[in-house]
Amino acid sequence: MGHIVNLQKAEKTYHRGDQVVRALSGVDLQVEQGDFLAVTGVSGSGKSTLLHILGCLEQPSAGRYFLGGEDVGSLSDFELSAIRAGKIGFVFQSFHLLAGLTVRENVLLPFSYNMSMAVDETTRADELLDKLGVSHRKDHLPNELSGGEMQRVAIARALIGRPQLLLADEPTGNLDKKTSEEVLEVFTLLHQQENVSIILVTHDPDVSSLAQRQITISDGHIV
Repeated sequence: MGHIVNLQKAEKTYHRGDQVVRALSGVDLQVEQGDFLAVTGVSGSGKSTLLHILGCLEQPSAGRYFLGGEDVGSLSDFELSAIRAGKIGFVFQSFHLLAGLTVRENVLLPFSYNMSMAVDETTRADELLDKLGVSHRKDHLPNELSGGEMQRVAIARALIGRPQLLLADEPTGNLDKKTSEEVLEVFTLLHQQENVSIILVTHDPDVSSLAQRQITISDGHIV
């Protein structure tokens, strides 16, 4: 099927005053289309930095990143924005739903940034909300939802543009155990039905065990 992610010798350094912090050190990572990968590691190990690079939110200090065969390092800021809007879906720990918008409006929000997305976006939004079990909440505001419902809405928003790659950063971090299990069932279902590649960052071994493949980051290295 080919690599959706091909990261080669990636390094990331930050400067804090006179100190140089090496967040990633020569990381190689390949992910096939349709893979489900879990990235684990303690806080500060570099896993969030890795996710930011894979999501084109940051550029590596050295090395190369190919997304769907395209060399990301050669792209302009405008082109990177288009990549993020059209090829990548993001799911965060804190949901990031806009309080003044309904559930359906939150799901449709990416269309305001990428007008080249599908024409019948409302139908797609309703289909996703139905698949994720929150269609009955589509006209509600976020403050009327449970934590699990908010995360399902956030997942629907991430999928609205039919991305090739879904990146999830501690998606169950703010949820109780039962709700976490329900949300993780959603990821498993999406992997089976949407043919989307999933990279999920977590510190929880129960979460990572659901993935097809696991890697651990320690001190900026894959171990």
